[in-house]
Amino acid sequence: MSIKSKSDSYAAAGVDITAGYKAVELMKSHIARTKNEGCLDDVGGFGGCFGLNLKGIEEPVLVSGTDGCGTKVKMAILMDKHDTIGIDAVAMCVNDIICCGAKPLFFLDYIACGKNIPEKIASIVSGVAEGCVQSGAALIGGETAEHPGMMPVEEYDLAGFAVGVVDKKKILDNTKMAEGDVVIALASSGVHSNGFSLCRKVFDIDNNNPKLYIPREELGGKTVAETLLTPTKIYVKSVLALLESVDVKGISHITGGGFYENIPRSIPEGLTAKIDRSAVKVLPIFDLIAKEGNIPERDMFNTYNMGVGMSIVVSANEVEKALEILKANGENAYVIGEIIKGDEGVVLC
Repeated sequence: MSIKSKSDSYAAAGVDITAGYKAVELMKSHIARTKNEGCLDDVGGFGGCFGLNLKGIEEPVLVSGTDGCGTKVKMAILMDKHDTIGIDAVAMCVNDIICCGAKPLFFLDYIACGKNIPEKIASIVSGVAEGCVQSGAALIGGETAEHPGMMPVEEYDLAGFAVGVVDKKKILDNTKMAEGDVVIALASSGVHSNGFSLCRKVFDIDNNNPKLYIPREELGGKTVAETLLTPTKIYVKSVLALLESVDVKGISHITGGGFYENIPRSIPEGLTAKIDRSAVKVLPIFDLIAKEGNIPERDMFNTYNMGVGMSIVVSANEVEKALEILKANGENAYVIGEIIKGDEGVVLC
């Protein structure tokens, strides 16, 4: 169908609706990569449709999550690299809902921009599509909004939401967690999408500090800018594989607030996760942030994932099996602690 909609007056006010149509055309090939058995129609309608296959699920529960990339978008804009930031948007949502045991079904994105440059928007969506492919979710729709006067022409913000499904009896609710259970870490790919306001201060990102683009030996020859833009790791498929064979008692997605805010969210009252600080494989970027910003270790663990993107609690007798499954699915998984009696939620020692 050919769209003949055009408004010179609206364009003069700063909104080029024809650019929006071109952006949709450019992103269609990326969206096509995400199609799964639930997809019912093409992009371009007023709502995204999804056919829900409930085979084998006795009491289906829909689980949703929404988030954005925070000020990490600033890094993408400075580097003029927009094809990975969408992975972060998807990751922040699907990594949350998998903590309930839910399998992601579909995702929708929202992009607000100062000026709609179709090629840039399509590049952003290519990253969203890649995140959906990695998590098995379909990208069934979204929105691009041009906001002249609200933000500079080169800037944009990206957010979205995911919906998944889980059988009610399989929802992870931590009620079976007990003293002596073991905490397993899943390694992160880097800073992920949290704590970037502090990163911006430490590395003077807002002023586009030239040091951002100098290769650093401690970062394996990569620049600070490259390292910070590394997309968030998506854990969905490996965790789903684990849930099929192991009785998982709790999962935490380590995002903003670090260990101290996120790990206790999966621990019931009366129990505490005792984390062995020496066991945590801290990534070099975090050592650099702490050094450059003179940030106390307590604040680092209360802001960043420190190299641990997720923590998973299982019984001591299932640790080896869990590690085997996770490693077979590409995770760098290792033990970082145990569950003890106490009301702190988490302690590092």
